[in-house]
Amino acid sequence: MDDYRLIADEIAAAITDGRLRPGEQLPTQRAFARSRGIAASTAGRVYRELVRRGLTTGEVGRGTFVRADRRAPGPHGPHVPLAEPAGTPVDLELNYPVVPEQSALLAAGLTPLLRADALDAALRPVGAAGTAAARHAFAELVSGAHDGAAWRAAPEDVLFAGSGRQAIAGALAALVPPGGRLGVEALTYPVVRAVAQRLGITLVPLPMDESGVLPDTLAAVHRSAPLSAVYLQPRLQNPLGGSLPAERRTALADELRRLDLPVVEDAIWSFLRPDLAPLAALVPERTILVDSVAKRLAPGLSTGFAVVPAEFRDRVAAALRSGGWAPGGFALEAAVRWIGDGTVATVEEAKRADAAERQLLARELLAGQQLRSDPCSYYVWWELPAAWRAETFVAAAARESIAITPAGAFAVDPRVSPSAVRVGLASPPLPVLTRALETLARIARSSPEELLE
Repeated sequence: MDDYRLIADEIAAAITDGRLRPGEQLPTQRAFARSRGIAASTAGRVYRELVRRGLTTGEVGRGTFVRADRRAPGPHGPHVPLAEPAGTPVDLELNYPVVPEQSALLAAGLTPLLRADALDAALRPVGAAGTAAARHAFAELVSGAHDGAAWRAAPEDVLFAGSGRQAIAGALAALVPPGGRLGVEALTYPVVRAVAQRLGITLVPLPMDESGVLPDTLAAVHRSAPLSAVYLQPRLQNPLGGSLPAERRTALADELRRLDLPVVEDAIWSFLRPDLAPLAALVPERTILVDSVAKRLAPGLSTGFAVVPAEFRDRVAAALRSGGWAPGGFALEAAVRWIGDGTVATVEEAKRADAAERQLLARELLAGQQLRSDPCSYYVWWELPAAWRAETFVAAAARESIAITPAGAFAVDPRVSPSAVRVGLASPPLPVLTRALETLARIARSSPEELLE
């Protein structure tokens, strides 16, 4: 084993047994090298190895800190102990919206499907192409007026997968070869990182400003080493919660067309902002739009789908088949019925109202904090007060039985992440969410020394 890994093992052991605590800062690499009598390059390899194991995180301009996560990924990732929660945990990490009326609506739509003849048909296997009825229903689901302009998906362009994640995986497998480069937002959906790792895809962070990915930097990154494709979340980006302004969407579409780059557009949360046009409306010949019914309806209803232009359709269908990512026939048929009878539209409207209410609550209870989000989003990006680092704040929240997500979970480059957290608003009942947000506000007003001693 290389010497740098032996040193990394020593630091990992100190984290595991509690000698180095969540949120604690490590020395600078130069100071660490001097204290150990090793080369600066070796110290750099030690620190990179600790990041790779998920034990530490880098924060821009601040240094390297011990992570607060309970689980550390990778074969060398030991568990990092934290104080056990005192009460029932409040999960503000996972984000699955449920509104009171949805179960009754879904049950009513299922009744016709439970007849023996209908059930027999629904239980037969289906492929990525689904059924003609499903293609028409899902094309209609994502079509409509956006920013004053109409866009309609063609039924023949619709393919299906078992979930939104599988649809993303199928699209990426079709567009990016093993070893290929995929441009993504610098802070992105963690599942994409996991999918890319399994497929042997290299993620390339795309610089962003307050409005999203910068079109001119996309061209610069592509010139430095060609990208195979780009993955973007133009509407309600996860984790930042914002949406690309119309001018930025147009500029990105023009740049993607000029560079002849295909793009996977993640539209999972777009039902909360149906007024905004997808990239697929601006550059349809280069865009694979991926969506799902899980957020629209319920977590257990995970049918995913993609609107795929003709040039890529066969490749995406082949990737879905070879990956074993075909949809479930019963779930697909149920979704078709719920789209057709208006259930989906009703639940979507209820969730838009619910998300808006939760956003107002978060803005009220976290008043004075530096928050970023969209008034229609189910999550908030919180840039923490100067006294706090992301990992330390997550550890303090965990002691109050509240789970939130540090910025490092979304950073494409794990060595560089802001001092921020994402707070999911969707899952707990409103009274529970209220108490959790009040607690987080109290933590933010305190100092780490007070709470983590």
